[in-house]
Amino acid sequence: MKIDIKEMDEFLVDLLSEIGDKLLIDSSKDKSVDTKSSRIDLVTNFDKSTEKLVVEKIKEKYSEAAIVSEEGYGDVVNNMSGLVFFVDPIDGTMNFVKRRDDFASMIGVYLDGKPFLGAIIDVVKKEIYHGGPDYGVFKNDEKVISPKNQSLPEGLVDISWPMVMADRFNSQAVVKKSSGLRIYGSAGIIFEHLIFGREVLYMSYLAPWDLAAGRVLCESLGLRVATIDDSPINMLKSQVVIVGTQKVISEVLKTVKK
Repeated sequence: MKIDIKEMDEFLVDLLSEIGDKLLIDSSKDKSVDTKSSRIDLVTNFDKSTEKLVVEKIKEKYSEAAIVSEEGYGDVVNNMSGLVFFVDPIDGTMNFVKRRDDFASMIGVYLDGKPFLGAIIDVVKKEIYHGGPDYGVFKNDEKVISPKNQSLPEGLVDISWPMVMADRFNSQAVVKKSSGLRIYGSAGIIFEHLIFGREVLYMSYLAPWDLAAGRVLCESLGLRVATIDDSPINMLKSQVVIVGTQKVISEVLKTVKK
């Protein structure tokens, strides 16, 4: 399948720019809020309306594509052949509801199972991080350079708070070896920090739409994305994932196995 990568990247940027403007306005409106798997797993009317709009726009432009999406407006996807989009309409819904800050919208694109393009908008900052392995990575129109390959003691880490509280996968030992723990509640915002070297590790249980765009951007800049047991990543299932510099991932994989 031949795809114009520049055209698709521009499509993603334009779409997320439109979505970002809409969500910034929506964040100050009254919301209909429901829970999904737990009281802290929220979904709003704006998650649903935003996803519906994004899916419609993708289908209009790329009718042959399959779409994996959080709120159910996409397709039932059983394999990664061809063109597959992953849509997270509001990443960090709790932040969207409670803080109206530190939330994102993300779209990842995979071609025959391989990372192709990713785009993340930090809605409040109006910054879009986009690109891919054969295109480069950009913050709006500015090219992003690969972050320094720092070690664990040199940097800050972000690990999901339930994981740290329960000390799953020896996560507290990981924190103790680092420069400190930060928790933001949005994968998209954390991926932004990783690609600029502001943090050196992200460790969390991620659904496909949480991971897809960030994986494309991080791997394109030389960062490593791995599962907790270093088995191959399955983009069609939820899993514990660690993302960071090459040095950090090597060290963390040894620590979590202890």
